[in-house]
Amino acid sequence: MDPEYFQSHNMCWGTLGTVRPFPNFHPERDAREIQTALQKKDAATLVRILTNRSNAQRQEISETFEKITQKDLAVGVKKATSGELEILLLELLMPPLQYEAFRLQQAMVGLGTDEETLLEILCTRSGEKLREISAMYKLLFKKDLEKELRGETSGDFTNLVLALLNKDNIAVGVQKDIESLSASLNGKKSDAGPWINILTSRDSDHLNKVLDGLELQRGQTVDQALETKFTGDIRQGLKVLVQCIQNPGVYLAKRLVNSKTPIMQGIVVSHAEEDLLCIRAAYLKLTGTSLYTALQKQYKGDHLQALLALCRSED
Repeated sequence: MDPEYFQSHNMCWGTLGTVRPFPNFHPERDAREIQTALQKKDAATLVRILTNRSNAQRQEISETFEKITQKDLAVGVKKATSGELEILLLELLMPPLQYEAFRLQQAMVGLGTDEETLLEILCTRSGEKLREISAMYKLLFKKDLEKELRGETSGDFTNLVLALLNKDNIAVGVQKDIESLSASLNGKKSDAGPWINILTSRDSDHLNKVLDGLELQRGQTVDQALETKFTGDIRQGLKVLVQCIQNPGVYLAKRLVNSKTPIMQGIVVSHAEEDLLCIRAAYLKLTGTSLYTALQKQYKGDHLQALLALCRSED
């Protein structure tokens, strides 16, 4: 890790991210150092620079690199690295909206659909952010995200993911929403409609009051109610959405436990500048082991060093 990282008085210590803008940033110096590292296939230098710069700074480095060399930095990284490290560095070079659109596309490409990754992104991003991601998706893949989601899902689950994609914020009384959700659970066949409508069209403070009130009224957790009253994809979707409303950091920490590399990297890269400190704290509480330590048990070499730099420190 660059020692200068800790020396700035102008850094965003108020954020909950682990990666922050690098002080005394010189994109030309970084670009030239990366140029040499690519020629020598010096992965350690690539890791040191790219994991210690914010995404905005990486974009400046990419632009400067192209001006200096007339070459694309991502292409150079592909030639100089391989395997999981190559994938991670290429992910770090993507602007945030492009990366989220890419993750959604990857969740739907090939055989089968990765519903959990779709839910992770749709449930943890605001309506405004999702509209930006949708626009980026169309720009990158020349396809409409809503149509793609409709084609990859079915039934109530389709209704849920489309409602998430088009999140709204409507002011309604807390008690009215509690009664609507409670009533939907009373019949032999539970109705997902009120859950989809309410959970995708209210702010989180309102929804937490509604969920707390529902638990008091029914004498069981919302998770227990959903487990017993719904089945299949819609049950999974509603349970994930409720977890994200109540505590997104805990949901993402659970997702990291024993996760495969693409899932782990997706969360770490997506949240490194936003709230990875919260996810780290939740992971420690959940498992009794810090994320920093857990990564060391699972990975090695330059790939491990890159992940540790993004995770930033021991808890």
